[in-house]
Amino acid sequence: MLQNIRDNSQGWIAKTIIGVIVALMALTGFDAIFRATSHSQDAAKVNGDEITQTELGQAVEMQRRQLMQQLGKDFDPAMLDEKMLRESALKGLIDRKLLLQGAGDAKFSFSEAALDQLILVTPEFQVDGKFSADRFDAVIRQMGYSRLQFRQMLAQEMLIGQLRAGVAGSSFVTDAQVQAFARLEKQTRDFAALTYKADPSAAKVTDDEIKAHYDEHAKEFLTPDQVVIDYLELKKSSFFDKVTVKDEDLQAAYQKEIANLAEQRRASHILIEVNAKMTDAQAKAKIDEVQARLAKGEDFAKLAKEFSQDPGSANNGGDLGYAGTGVYDPAFEKALFALNKDQVSAPVRSQFGWHLIKLTGIEAPQVPTFASLKDKLIREAKTAQVEQMYVDAAKKLEDSAFESSDLAQPAQDLGLKVQTSKPFGRDGAADGILANRAVVQAAFSTEVMDEGANSSAIELDPETTVVVRVKQHNKPEQLPLEAVAAPIKAQLAKEHAAAAAKARGEALIAGLRDGKVPLAATQDGQAWKVSEAVARGQDGIDPVVLQALFRMPKPQGKDKPNYASVSLADGSFVVLRLNGVNEAAAATDEEKVQYRRFLASRSGQEDFAAYRKLLESKADIKRY
Repeated sequence: MLQNIRDNSQGWIAKTIIGVIVALMALTGFDAIFRATSHSQDAAKVNGDEITQTELGQAVEMQRRQLMQQLGKDFDPAMLDEKMLRESALKGLIDRKLLLQGAGDAKFSFSEAALDQLILVTPEFQVDGKFSADRFDAVIRQMGYSRLQFRQMLAQEMLIGQLRAGVAGSSFVTDAQVQAFARLEKQTRDFAALTYKADPSAAKVTDDEIKAHYDEHAKEFLTPDQVVIDYLELKKSSFFDKVTVKDEDLQAAYQKEIANLAEQRRASHILIEVNAKMTDAQAKAKIDEVQARLAKGEDFAKLAKEFSQDPGSANNGGDLGYAGTGVYDPAFEKALFALNKDQVSAPVRSQFGWHLIKLTGIEAPQVPTFASLKDKLIREAKTAQVEQMYVDAAKKLEDSAFESSDLAQPAQDLGLKVQTSKPFGRDGAADGILANRAVVQAAFSTEVMDEGANSSAIELDPETTVVVRVKQHNKPEQLPLEAVAAPIKAQLAKEHAAAAAKARGEALIAGLRDGKVPLAATQDGQAWKVSEAVARGQDGIDPVVLQALFRMPKPQGKDKPNYASVSLADGSFVVLRLNGVNEAAAATDEEKVQYRRFLASRSGQEDFAAYRKLLESKADIKRY
């Protein structure tokens, strides 16, 4: 494959951005150093591979953020069980570790260029269709990753994706399975439903019941465990004003910047590969054949779609986009830059095979003025110095906080101000440093909350480090009955109403089944709602009702309906009467294709789940 051309199809822009990513990642080395010295114990070991407490904390935070995004304004931190969240996150990390080990054992791999290219073409990292390093930083920061961590995570995802595709993609489905699924999927049912509405307003709840519920569930009615913290915040941005840059250094940086600008050329090509299946002579003969058809006036793009063996460009008529020098294979580049616009080259031999190259566009470099780049050059010139100053200051903050009995001395050592938070619980807050799980976990740790120690340095993001100390601990206290009586009464009223509706519905079903209650259009003051030829995905019917309906057995006769019931989320009780089951016509060829694709996908998922279970059963897993 023409991997080099595909990976570098954006020319000097792509190369520059990749260079920026590499440089930025090199500057985040202090992340790894900081965490390596944190002395946090392991959360688990999988076949000897460690899962650290830091990784677990990040996974918990990621789950929390996903829930916040999914629920939006409906998100309530109080509904989260921290223990369950941590258990779920740890299970996910263990599964992930097992899959990565499985991918390694199966020899799955990918190139660094492929990883770079994936980052470059990810829409979330682009501005106006082009990769933006600033946008990249902002997005991964919101996800809770440093640059290096994100790259490692993405590499792992690519390996797991290869493994999943390899296992799940091997699944197959028989014709008999497709036909059986089609019969069930297209089946419809005739039924009637009668709904007993739950009416909490009609339910009577006594004071004794409220008191009994309060006493039985006393542990649920406590004030939240809260702390107030003092903290020091070290910002990388505060160091920029302490750094100066010489004019001659800026001029040198400007000259280096514009020296990288070069003419960009847009190329299309047709590739015939030389590989184990095609010799050089055969490939050359094939490219000569294509050239002859071009000479007769056939369209280059159509021929590229028909003959080119470069999947990255063939479907686009061979288009490779704009690129400068130093991107393509030397022979390919030499031929491209010798062409006039719209001219097609003679056959060109590269390390990949034989090409026909067409020059479709020329873009002259636009040289920016020094004034337009000055702010950027100053920022870049300062960045390296600031980075080192920030790393040194963060290390000093870590050491000083460890050696001090409060935050006064670290604040004095680094010229920082001690700040105080508002009271917060184990769920933190929606914004500020209290939205960071690492801060909340540190504040409620035994070392900080119970023993009164300063926390270790906590990196909020690549530009912010904090140290926290508990100033005040508000322990949970029992709420008085009068403070919670109203919500208890509302809950009990809902339960009583649901129980009353269920009792009426079950009595009706019992009477209809034993014949003591005759079937009528109206029963117990409620009217049956009749529906015919209802499909499994029928609109307008509660999915819970549909699920119960299609689980019911087929009636023994036309005048012998079956009965079932289902409780709805609001407490209402629905009585179901299944009158008949209708078999559908045989599936069409188009429907069979869709069903086969669905079943193969589901079977593949089941195979992958079984493979993951097998890995787990054979693994040595230790949780701490």
